[in-house]
Amino acid sequence: MRGLVRETRLSPSELVYPLFVTVGEDVRNPVSSMPGVFQLSINHAVAEAKRAHDLGVPAVLLFGIPAEKDEAASGAYDPEGIVQLATRAIKDAVPELIVITDTCLDEYTSHGHCGVVDKNTGEILNDVTLELLARTAASQVESGADIVAPSDMMDGRVAAIRSELDNEGFQNTLILSYAAKYASVFYGPFREAAQSGPKFGDRRSYQMDPANAREALLEVELDVEEGADIVMVKPALPYLDVVRRVKETTNLPIAAYSVSGEYAMIKAAAQNGWLDERAAVLETITGIKRAGADIIVSYHAPDVARWLSA
Repeated sequence: MRGLVRETRLSPSELVYPLFVTVGEDVRNPVSSMPGVFQLSINHAVAEAKRAHDLGVPAVLLFGIPAEKDEAASGAYDPEGIVQLATRAIKDAVPELIVITDTCLDEYTSHGHCGVVDKNTGEILNDVTLELLARTAASQVESGADIVAPSDMMDGRVAAIRSELDNEGFQNTLILSYAAKYASVFYGPFREAAQSGPKFGDRRSYQMDPANAREALLEVELDVEEGADIVMVKPALPYLDVVRRVKETTNLPIAAYSVSGEYAMIKAAAQNGWLDERAAVLETITGIKRAGADIIVSYHAPDVARWLSA
């Protein structure tokens, strides 16, 4: 009877699975703060992508861990960069799988910030960063990416990326914009996984204040005007009210990212016997969808797909 009147239904087709891809051969490094998550060499990333696809998950989101980092984030837009190589390998092995690439510089900069830093002032140089982000997006799409996902929160980055992609003949490539990305404590485990923590300061100058909701609507509006095709709220659980408000103000698909800290909390509680992991994850994902998310990025994606098909 309950199934007949259920208002919110989950499907694997709404999930995106994040993967951390690193250089090397046959590498599978566990992330200590995220049990069950690994830094994967390309061969393992391909296998994991195929496993997710076989379970019904339609898309993966790739983050790269390069061999070397520098102040210009050159690994981000290198045609032979780790994400570019992984994208080609995954598309060759599982062509039907949607590959989304994280379009940001923090994983490739020696200082760990999402943009080029002025050596004298320590400030992020917005316009210089936009040029590198646009180059990164074009390089990723040339390697086979279906969707690029700028996660930097620089002003004007969606317009810069859209212009570059259009100029390169990629007019049909979608942009999934991290439109409302908050300066959140819940990113901690991710920074271990991606080896991307800032070496000085923090990212509050370009990420959003957790206290602000109306600002999120303005950021979304600006990204939509610049050409975003999908807008994302990140993190998910602490900002379900923002997901709902964004849903009510745009007709674009809404993505929500259930971030590393959300994953780690559930894993830790489950390992201590304090809650049932399956029930907690499904309740969490249901809440995110109920708030208005059309797409949910989750490290639990393969588990959710398996549980839903059981």
